[in-house]
Amino acid sequence: MTRALFLAAAVAPLLLSGAAHAQSVRPLPPGPSALDQNRWQADQHRYEMDRLRFQNDQRNATARQLQLESRQTLNDLNARRTMDPYIPYSPPALRSPEQERAARVSATERRETTTSRVGEIDAWLDRRPN
Repeated sequence: MTRALFLAAAVAPLLLSGAAHAQSVRPLPPGPSALDQNRWQADQHRYEMDRLRFQNDQRNATARQLQLESRQTLNDLNARRTMDPYIPYSPPALRSPEQERAARVSATERRETTTSRVGEIDAWLDRRPN
Protein backbone atom coordinates (compact mmCIF):
# COMPACT_ATOMS: atom_id res chain seq x y z
CA MET A 1 0.00 0.00 0.00
CA THR A 2 2.85 2.31 0.66
CA ARG A 3 4.06 1.57 -2.83
CA ALA A 4 0.73 2.68 -4.22
CA LEU A 5 0.89 5.88 -2.21
CA PHE A 6 4.39 6.59 -3.40
CA LEU A 7 3.35 5.85 -6.95
CA ALA A 8 0.28 8.07 -6.68
CA ALA A 9 2.38 10.83 -5.14
CA ALA A 10 4.89 10.60 -7.98
CA VAL A 11 2.35 10.29 -10.81
CA ALA A 12 -0.13 12.96 -9.65
CA PRO A 13 2.21 15.94 -10.21
CA LEU A 14 3.05 14.63 -13.65
CA LEU A 15 -0.60 14.40 -14.58
CA LEU A 16 -1.34 17.84 -13.20
CA SER A 17 1.68 19.38 -14.85
CA GLY A 18 0.49 18.13 -18.23
CA ALA A 19 -2.80 19.93 -17.71
CA ALA A 20 -0.93 23.02 -16.58
CA HIS A 21 1.20 23.01 -19.73
CA ALA A 22 -1.89 22.66 -21.86
CA GLN A 23 -3.11 26.04 -20.66
CA SER A 24 -1.43 28.92 -22.39
CA VAL A 25 -0.93 32.28 -20.77
CA ARG A 26 -2.92 34.98 -22.45
CA PRO A 27 -0.81 37.87 -23.57
CA LEU A 28 -1.71 41.20 -22.01
CA PRO A 29 -3.58 43.53 -24.29
CA PRO A 30 -1.28 46.10 -25.77
CA GLY A 31 -1.16 49.29 -23.72
CA PRO A 32 -2.16 52.57 -25.17
CA SER A 33 0.41 53.92 -27.51
CA ALA A 34 2.34 57.03 -26.72
CA LEU A 35 0.40 58.80 -29.46
CA ASP A 36 -2.91 57.99 -27.75
CA GLN A 37 -1.55 59.17 -24.41
CA ASN A 38 -0.46 62.46 -25.95
CA ARG A 39 -3.87 62.89 -27.58
CA TRP A 40 -5.57 62.20 -24.26
CA GLN A 41 -3.35 64.75 -22.51
CA ALA A 42 -3.98 67.32 -25.25
CA ASP A 43 -7.73 66.74 -24.89
CA GLN A 44 -7.46 67.25 -21.13
CA HIS A 45 -5.58 70.52 -21.67
CA ARG A 46 -8.13 71.66 -24.23
CA TYR A 47 -11.05 70.87 -21.90
CA GLU A 48 -9.35 72.72 -19.05
CA MET A 49 -8.65 75.75 -21.24
CA ASP A 50 -12.27 75.78 -22.41
CA ARG A 51 -13.43 75.59 -18.79
CA LEU A 52 -11.15 78.48 -17.79
CA ARG A 53 -12.29 80.59 -20.77
CA PHE A 54 -15.92 79.97 -19.85
CA GLN A 55 -15.20 80.91 -16.24
CA ASN A 56 -13.46 84.10 -17.41
CA ASP A 57 -16.42 84.98 -19.63
CA GLN A 58 -18.78 84.49 -16.69
CA ARG A 59 -16.67 86.75 -14.48
CA ASN A 60 -16.52 89.43 -17.17
CA ALA A 61 -20.28 89.27 -17.62
CA THR A 62 -20.79 89.59 -13.86
CA ALA A 63 -18.40 92.56 -13.73
CA ARG A 64 -20.26 94.28 -16.59
CA GLN A 65 -23.58 93.65 -14.87
CA LEU A 66 -22.29 95.10 -11.59
CA GLN A 67 -20.92 98.16 -13.39
CA LEU A 68 -24.26 98.70 -15.06
CA GLU A 69 -26.13 98.32 -11.77
CA SER A 70 -23.81 100.72 -9.94
CA ARG A 71 -24.08 103.29 -12.74
CA GLN A 72 -27.86 102.97 -12.62
CA THR A 73 -27.85 103.39 -8.82
CA LEU A 74 -25.71 106.53 -9.11
CA ASN A 75 -28.06 107.94 -11.74
CA ASP A 76 -31.05 107.21 -9.47
CA LEU A 77 -29.35 108.91 -6.53
CA ASN A 78 -28.47 111.95 -8.63
CA ALA A 79 -32.04 112.14 -9.91
CA ARG A 80 -33.41 112.04 -6.34
CA ARG A 81 -31.02 114.71 -5.11
CA THR A 82 -32.70 118.03 -4.50
CA MET A 83 -30.99 120.95 -6.07
CA ASP A 84 -30.35 124.02 -3.95
CA PRO A 85 -32.76 126.73 -4.94
CA TYR A 86 -31.27 129.69 -6.72
CA ILE A 87 -30.97 132.65 -4.42
CA PRO A 88 -30.00 135.81 -6.24
CA TYR A 89 -27.31 137.98 -4.68
CA SER A 90 -28.64 140.81 -2.62
CA PRO A 91 -26.31 143.45 -1.26
CA PRO A 92 -26.29 143.80 2.51
CA ALA A 93 -28.92 146.13 3.91
CA LEU A 94 -27.81 149.59 4.84
CA ARG A 95 -27.45 150.13 8.57
CA SER A 96 -27.77 153.20 10.63
CA PRO A 97 -24.60 154.79 12.09
CA GLU A 98 -25.54 153.51 15.56
CA GLN A 99 -25.79 149.94 14.26
CA GLU A 100 -22.46 150.27 12.46
CA ARG A 101 -20.77 151.57 15.62
CA ALA A 102 -22.27 148.74 17.73
CA ALA A 103 -21.03 146.17 15.19
CA ARG A 104 -17.50 147.67 15.27
CA VAL A 105 -17.45 147.70 19.08
CA SER A 106 -18.62 144.07 19.33
CA ALA A 107 -16.03 143.00 16.72
CA THR A 108 -13.32 144.79 18.71
CA GLU A 109 -14.42 143.06 21.92
CA ARG A 110 -14.39 139.65 20.22
CA ARG A 111 -10.92 140.31 18.81
CA GLU A 112 -9.54 141.43 22.20
CA THR A 113 -11.07 138.41 23.96
CA THR A 114 -9.53 136.06 21.41
CA THR A 115 -6.16 137.79 21.70
CA SER A 116 -6.17 137.53 25.49
CA ARG A 117 -7.04 133.83 25.35
CA VAL A 118 -4.36 133.16 22.77
CA GLY A 119 -1.91 135.15 24.92
CA GLU A 120 -2.65 132.85 27.86
CA ILE A 121 -2.00 129.81 25.70
CA ASP A 122 1.22 131.33 24.33
CA ALA A 123 2.40 132.15 27.85
CA TRP A 124 1.68 128.61 28.96
CA LEU A 125 3.54 127.17 25.96
CA ASP A 126 6.51 129.52 26.52
CA ARG A 127 6.90 128.63 30.21
CA ARG A 128 10.19 127.22 31.48
CA PRO A 129 10.40 123.45 31.63
CA ASN A 130 10.78 121.97 35.10
